[in-house]
Amino acid sequence: MHRQVVSRVSLITSALLIATTISFAQILVTTDAVGHSTRILRGRVVDQNCAAIPGASVSVGAGGRQSFTVMTDQTGEFSFQLAGGTYELIVEANGFLEAHQTVSLKVESPVELEIVLSAYASGASVTITDAAGYAVATVTTATKTPTLIRDVPQSISVVTKEQIRDQSMESLADVIAYVPGITSHQGENNRDQLVIRGNSTSADFFLNGVRDDVQYYRDLYNVERVEALKGPNSMTFGRGGGGGVVNRVTKGAGFSRVSEFTAQGGSFGNKRFTGDYGQPFGNRFAFRVNGLYENSGSFRHHVDLERYGVNPTATLALTNKTIATFSFEHFYDRRVADRGIPSFRGRPSDTPISTFFGDPNRSHVRAGVNLATATLDHQIGRFNIHNRTMFGDYDRYYQNYVPGAVTADKSRVSLSAYNNATRRRNLFNQTDVTASLSTGNVKHLFLLGAEAGRQQSRNLRNTGFFNNTATSVLVPYENPTISLPITFRQSATDANNRVRTNLAATYVQDQVEFSKHLQFVGGLRFDYFDLHFHNNRTGDDLRRIDRLVSPRAGVMVKPVTPLSIYVNYAVAYLPSSGDQFSSLTTITQQVKPEKFTNYEVGAKWDVHRSLSLTTALYRQDRTNTRSTDPNDPTRIVQTGSQRTNGFELEVNGAVTGRWTVAGGYAYQDAFISSATISARQGAQVALVPHHTISLWNNYRILSRVGVGLGVIHRSDMFAAVDNTVVLPGYTRAEAAVFYSISERWRLQVNVQNLFNRRYYLNADGNNNISPGAPASGRIALIARF
Repeated sequence: MHRQVVSRVSLITSALLIATTISFAQILVTTDAVGHSTRILRGRVVDQNCAAIPGASVSVGAGGRQSFTVMTDQTGEFSFQLAGGTYELIVEANGFLEAHQTVSLKVESPVELEIVLSAYASGASVTITDAAGYAVATVTTATKTPTLIRDVPQSISVVTKEQIRDQSMESLADVIAYVPGITSHQGENNRDQLVIRGNSTSADFFLNGVRDDVQYYRDLYNVERVEALKGPNSMTFGRGGGGGVVNRVTKGAGFSRVSEFTAQGGSFGNKRFTGDYGQPFGNRFAFRVNGLYENSGSFRHHVDLERYGVNPTATLALTNKTIATFSFEHFYDRRVADRGIPSFRGRPSDTPISTFFGDPNRSHVRAGVNLATATLDHQIGRFNIHNRTMFGDYDRYYQNYVPGAVTADKSRVSLSAYNNATRRRNLFNQTDVTASLSTGNVKHLFLLGAEAGRQQSRNLRNTGFFNNTATSVLVPYENPTISLPITFRQSATDANNRVRTNLAATYVQDQVEFSKHLQFVGGLRFDYFDLHFHNNRTGDDLRRIDRLVSPRAGVMVKPVTPLSIYVNYAVAYLPSSGDQFSSLTTITQQVKPEKFTNYEVGAKWDVHRSLSLTTALYRQDRTNTRSTDPNDPTRIVQTGSQRTNGFELEVNGAVTGRWTVAGGYAYQDAFISSATISARQGAQVALVPHHTISLWNNYRILSRVGVGLGVIHRSDMFAAVDNTVVLPGYTRAEAAVFYSISERWRLQVNVQNLFNRRYYLNADGNNNISPGAPASGRIALIARF
């Protein structure tokens, strides 16, 4: 199989190597009236979404003196006729930070130029049109600098708000269905949890590049785009991120007016309303607010949810070079806790997919989230200073019933129950200083940064005792929805603790352009992670300090401008307290952090301005995992390991002016390479299928009418690492119809599971399996004013 994967990559790379493109900027040699050699410099100014910026001021000067200034046209293009030499370009536009770039005009060294301006706010608004595509050219999160995706030596998938809207996505699980290399985990149906390149995580979530690690369900109502960065990311994000991270970029106050309202209804009582209003006040201040309310049912009996959120943001241009942005979000989510159905004889049980196991009246999840953010951007000559502070207050609680084993005669099933409460407060501050410098013909983009943070948590768990005596009960398999007396109290092992973590980090990175054909990215991060753990039950105080050094290195070869072939090496660490640091014992206190090492080779090809094709071949090793000492079963040794070999292929963007696509293919082989506490050597990692394929198509039939068709295929995967229960593979389809009633009104119909296939989406162990939803529909009316 590995040889087949290498062969596929070789074929794709060969195809990419013969591709050519027309660059956005070029220098033509001419002569002036007296015979002097001159050059015509042409370029294009775009924003971070690769949209043209008309009316931008482009000044070109030499020797510290400005000599010429032009304005970009409606396509963002500009041109100069100049003598040979070295010039400095200064680009300015309302709503964007000023940009500087040095250009050397030589006959033998043509320049290819595209200038990307950063918006005042990281989530600056972009006017939505029905013709908008899904491609994004530039991201900031991966390197902490605005960088073209094709110039980042790492696999990155971006899902834009246009794709989210077209596919009627509401959750991160919806988003990653079309992202190769990531599968959704059930997360006990009370939180977002993903499996990224074979590594399960409930904490590697970020908001505008800042850690948002509490376990809850996030919504997409205020999201500009979702970025999935695959492979270890400790250099950029700190601890964790072993398989990758998911970052949400939110909609911020920009200097374009926004006014949109969406009303949606559908199957199983779906009712959802969102609003987005933004208004600039002059060219110095802008305000925006996003809102959500949803009250929906489910195909699962007794299961429903209610959630609401409001997110005001403001941008203040203090000077032409100093920008402040502010954001506050209040979000609340309440739903019935639903652990799914059990298995029977190695497969999901044949109970109706709507059957609820447990007492729905005592099963509930709630999360209250308050996030406040302040950001300051300041320019001093060639230096850009970015400072972001985020405070998060999280209050989370869930109480659930857990289905267990089914009896051999399939007459009864066991149930247990527990509840869990977490209260956490996070405070993070990040400061990044970037500078663009040159040493001869070599260009550098330096990053020097520091991060400090403090997290305080309280955790309390109680076990359910049926009739105040038994921790489990057998109920009829045919009728497992119960209402029995139950008391929740602490058992001998239930958590009752408080945790304080202090962290400090510093990092440095250099993005080097040796020539238009060769680039390098290298960085190093040092993390100081100090965890204090107090056990309220015993009064014990434990402490663990980790000092982590995370390197990153990548080389990119560019045979032609739109094609990058890269190799990448990166390392990440996860402290012994786990991704939620909710437990520390005298044993785990002595355990070294787990280590994640990634080797990756890939290619990125911008087929044209709005269509990209990417591919990656990787090997990722997870070491320092815990294992039982074969000579002393009471001791723990760190000899366990896991390996994931994989291949990814992704396509995103507009094939033609009418046809837009998003999706890809992933092959993953994730297995235990050395025995751990929970798994034997050779066991397949849970919830990692060997093959996944997804493709979404949006085709505009007429100027006002479009249709969408999506297909998702997943091969078999195991529910748990013991490999005793299989979740069968499946293929399902979804469709949509879009009708633009006018420039201000749009009607949209989405149908999920078009052919009403029975399938099982994910699990949390062998007896907590989530069935997929049957055929269902949603209709939405979108109004823009």
